Amino acid sequence: MTQHVSPPRGGTDKAAPVEGPPAWRVRLGRADVRTLTLLGVLAVLVLIGGITQPDSFLDTRNLQLVLTQASVIGVVTVGMTFVIVSGGIDLSVGAIVALSSVWATTVATQEFGFAGILFTAIVVGVGCGLVNGVLIAFGQMVPFIATLAMLASARGLALQITDGRTQVVTVPDVLKLAERDWYVLGIPPLVMVFAAVTIVGWLVLNRTTFGRRTVAVGGNAEAARLAGIDVRRQRLYLYLLSGLCCGIAAFLLVALAGSGQNTNGNLYELDAIAAAIIGGTLLTGGRGHILGSVLGVLIFTTITNIFALNNLQTDVQQIAKGAIIVAAVLVQRRTASTH
Repeated sequence: MTQHVSPPRGGTDKAAPVEGPPAWRVRLGRADVRTLTLLGVLAVLVLIGGITQPDSFLDTRNLQLVLTQASVIGVVTVGMTFVIVSGGIDLSVGAIVALSSVWATTVATQEFGFAGILFTAIVVGVGCGLVNGVLIAFGQMVPFIATLAMLASARGLALQITDGRTQVVTVPDVLKLAERDWYVLGIPPLVMVFAAVTIVGWLVLNRTTFGRRTVAVGGNAEAARLAGIDVRRQRLYLYLLSGLCCGIAAFLLVALAGSGQNTNGNLYELDAIAAAIIGGTLLTGGRGHILGSVLGVLIFTTITNIFALNNLQTDVQQIAKGAIIVAAVLVQRRTASTH
């Protein structure tokens, strides 16, 4: 006896579509894989450092030094990540750090003490970011050209202010930030500032309307405009944010080095861009990860430290960095083509 199976109601025998996992879960899975990969790379570097220089690399003072050195470029990288996510670029961050540091360490500025140095560094950084933002958002200049012009101008002005001399900091409260007596549970104050900036940056990018607008502008500026986002104003805010991060980084650098020099921040723009790229931020915009950028900073800083402890030449270090950047971009392209 044959059994008759009646078709489902609605007169069709087509199978119902199978729903996949939610989009947020897919994105979270990709982020977890990327983060774990970067953590794995960092762990391998720590292992290499521990094997090649066990007494020096694993020393508490050296690990504190690595984190402290990562703090300055790390703060810059947080701001750079926002700019790149929006589809822009900022080649002037290193020059802005230099200008902010020398302007904040002039004799006239140091007369106002700790607050005067901090305020000046931030104001100069934000001011440079404002110029970049106005030129790009309202002057319709290409970010590459506008920030390249700022790079040249800021470096020249920093040289003019210092006349090629090192400006020594004489404010004790600023210098204390780099002293071990001010460490909290073994954590340097500069590292705590870096951690605070990272947390705030992550929250802003992932949990606020400002962050969603930044991603929208980077993904498709015209679609974002049609959706009601003021693209020009958003871009202005982003370069202001980048300038603010440069000002904070300049203050940290002044406290760490105890001086202001026109050569400060040399190649910071390349290091910040590279850290953001290997952290998963797309150069074309529309996607970025603060945590990944921070891990990128730690990876590069650790590489620099290992090379220094093993007395390896700087050119080999730069070659290694370049190879890492190329590998990261190739992985990004492969990931984008498979999704």
